Amino acid sequence: MNPQADALNKTLKGTALALLSKKGKAAFWPRLGILQQTLDARGKELDATIGTAVGDDGTPMRLPAVASHLDVEPKAAYPYAPGMGVMALREAWKTELKAKNPSLNSEISLPIVTAGLTHGLSLIGSLFVDPGTEIVLPDLFWGNYKRIFEHIHGGKLVPFETFKGSEFNTEGLKEALGRGEGKKILLLNFPNNPSGYTPTEQEAEAILAVIKENAEAGDKIFVILDDAYFGLQYADGMQESLFAKLANLHKSVLAVKVDGATKEEFMWGFRIGFLTYGAWGLDSDAYQALVEKTAGTIRATVSNCNHPGQSLLLQALKDPDHQREKLQKLNTLKARYEKVKEVLEKHEEYQEYFEALPFNSGYFMCLKLKEGIDPEKVRQTLLKDYDTGVIALPSGLLRIAYSGIPVAKIPTLFENISSACKD
Repeated sequence: MNPQADALNKTLKGTALALLSKKGKAAFWPRLGILQQTLDARGKELDATIGTAVGDDGTPMRLPAVASHLDVEPKAAYPYAPGMGVMALREAWKTELKAKNPSLNSEISLPIVTAGLTHGLSLIGSLFVDPGTEIVLPDLFWGNYKRIFEHIHGGKLVPFETFKGSEFNTEGLKEALGRGEGKKILLLNFPNNPSGYTPTEQEAEAILAVIKENAEAGDKIFVILDDAYFGLQYADGMQESLFAKLANLHKSVLAVKVDGATKEEFMWGFRIGFLTYGAWGLDSDAYQALVEKTAGTIRATVSNCNHPGQSLLLQALKDPDHQREKLQKLNTLKARYEKVKEVLEKHEEYQEYFEALPFNSGYFMCLKLKEGIDPEKVRQTLLKDYDTGVIALPSGLLRIAYSGIPVAKIPTLFENISSACKD
């Protein structure tokens, strides 16, 4: 093992070290290579270390055809970004994270910038998932988890039924997480894709109790929180991320919050995500060791993340109108959610063909079709005869992204779905 990786492992020790995969234990940030030599030369009159082109005026060389469309200072857009992300943005996101989760009263890592949440999840897979490692999660999950954790990293998804009646299935979680002993990984995504459900405060406490019970029984548990849709809560779901409590729940629990600008800041194509670690008992040196292992894996994949995107996000977070503008967008999405609820409550006749699974947040909701109605046939009929697109899922479900439908057209959407089911 590289001595730099070995030194990080000695700093980590305990639960965090035990949870790392073989690749995770071997990961390190290359402090002694080209990157360090480049840092050593910073500020020198003649710097021939880094592979970028610089104009005679000392600013980054750039094309006017690009620069004329980008309202960002050249040095904040064209050079490579730091491997862990722009420091000012990392600090600003940590401040935002704590403001959104006021009960978070323990120390956490400085967030690391990733190339979107998918990249962040894949980094987690590399650092914590060995071939054959089981990952417990609700059975309503984003299909890309299969490609990330099973196809790329060789893990095995172990789903449990998401709902028990109209509530989150805490008993199912308890049973799934209680199987076997030792290292365990739990993946939770709230608001959930595809169901659009966030647990209530009472359900959240029950989830935390299950995790703590397993930790007290001797398991070392790594909890991945895919918070892609965090902040888009409309009704009775918990208002904070589970990360706030998990970061200080038990000495045998390590949590990572995977979030970003994608949905929270309405910046889908900018591909700016974050990874933040939290665990009881980890000091600043241990957090830095996790950050460096993560950054070393970034260095080995995308090298560094979108610099102009990071700079634009940082500008937005500093803008005095930022929160007001976000609230406007949130209210638009909430109005669409409320219209969906209204339409489904008003048209009881739709229950002949489908019923809604619980939903209270995010972009989506799911319709469970009555027995004998094929979701793929309904989808094809909607495309062909009703100029309407939805997503067909296994187990007789349709996923409806009402986030993309104006309020005035939501009644037509469900009328079309009902008609296609009837056809």
